[in-house]
Amino acid sequence: MSDKKPIIPPNGEGISNGTRRDFIKQTTVLTAVAMAPGTVVKAASDHIDEQIAAVFEKMPLKMEVNGKLQNLSVEPRSTLLDILREQLDLTGTKKGCDHGQCGACTVHVDGHRVNSCLTLGVMVNGKKITTIEGLAKGDELHPMQEAFLKHDGFQCGYCTPGQIMSAVACIREGHANSEGEIREYMSGNICRCGAYPNIVNAIQEVKAGGQTV
Repeated sequence: MSDKKPIIPPNGEGISNGTRRDFIKQTTVLTAVAMAPGTVVKAASDHIDEQIAAVFEKMPLKMEVNGKLQNLSVEPRSTLLDILREQLDLTGTKKGCDHGQCGACTVHVDGHRVNSCLTLGVMVNGKKITTIEGLAKGDELHPMQEAFLKHDGFQCGYCTPGQIMSAVACIREGHANSEGEIREYMSGNICRCGAYPNIVNAIQEVKAGGQTV
């Protein structure tokens, strides 16, 4: 008669010789998890949570972008900026500070300018969005785009899309009646190259020309 004793799990139930190997494997895994640093366990948990969120937390988003209807599925936390750039490949809208301080991400929502980095995608459901790509009509540039070219309203060009979108809105809002007023209502758009005088000149020319913006 064998004098080997069965392995007794903590719950008091014996296991047969055929399941000893499985029991050892399970015990080893549980021991490893128990001894793992809390940061490791938390990181693994967070990764799983993100994967689950990506599948179950997406919401439908329907909006018109530059005249074209878009039906998307987005995460509730996704900004309009990221949706435009990453899902619709409209990279003319720039990500500058990502905190609403530089204006590089300015777009129009139902005709009004907004910082798309501070606007959640779900907030514009059913609305009309215009980006810098939507200003021109085919090969015909928008009057503000032409004015920026004429007056050298840009240098590095990174802030230019947001500057132009704000400039168009500035005239539509009725805030382009003087140089001082233009500077005040364009102050949310930062140009690190310092092309402000040229930008003001471009806006004044379009305003004086009475062109539809």
